[in-house]
Amino acid sequence: MNKISLESSLTSYFTNITPDDLKTILSFFKPEILKKNEFFLKPGKKSTKLSFIRSGFLRIFSETEKKEITQWISTEGYFVTDLASFMSDIPARWAIQALSDSELYTINKADYETLQARVSQWHTLEKNFIVHCFTTIEARVYAHLSMTAEERYLHFFNENPQLFNQVPLQYIASMLGMTSETFSRIRNKIASGNL
Repeated sequence: MNKISLESSLTSYFTNITPDDLKTILSFFKPEILKKNEFFLKPGKKSTKLSFIRSGFLRIFSETEKKEITQWISTEGYFVTDLASFMSDIPARWAIQALSDSELYTINKADYETLQARVSQWHTLEKNFIVHCFTTIEARVYAHLSMTAEERYLHFFNENPQLFNQVPLQYIASMLGMTSETFSRIRNKIASGNL
C-alpha cells in the first residue's frame, strides 16, 4: 500500500497554498515513531503536538467510571491531536494511544505558533484546517443521531474496511455507540446475508 505523504495531504487541505509556504510548513514537521501501545497523549496533560499519521493506527479514547469510550481511530493520512487542548492550552480530555507501530510527522505547539509569523496566509490556512475538523465531527454526530445501528455499521465499514481486520473490534463497536453484543449480532446478520 502506498503511504499518503504529508505534502499531498496538506495540498489537499489547502488548495491555494504557495510552494514556498508549503515548504516552510513541511520544514517544521519532524519524523516520530510511536511503538504499539505507547501513548501519544494522556488525559489531564496538555496536548503540545499535532501529528500527521504516515502509517499505523491511533485510538482516541476516554475511561469513565462505567466504561471505556472510543471516540475515534485515526488512520494513515490523517492528523491527530486533542484539538481543544492543543488550540486552547487546556488539559486533554482524551487519551491517544498507538494500536500499532506508527510513523508520524509531528509539529510541536511552539513551532505551530511560529508559523503565524513565517507563513503569510497562515490564518486562512489554519481556519480552513479547523473548519475541516469541525465539519468532519459534525458529519459524525449527524450520522450517529440519524442512522440505525445497522446503518452506522455499514457506513463505517464501507468507509474503513481495513480497520475491521487490523484493530480490536470492541473499539470499533464503542466508537459506533454499540455494545460488543450488538456489534457482533450485526456482523453475524451481514455474514449470513440477512441484512
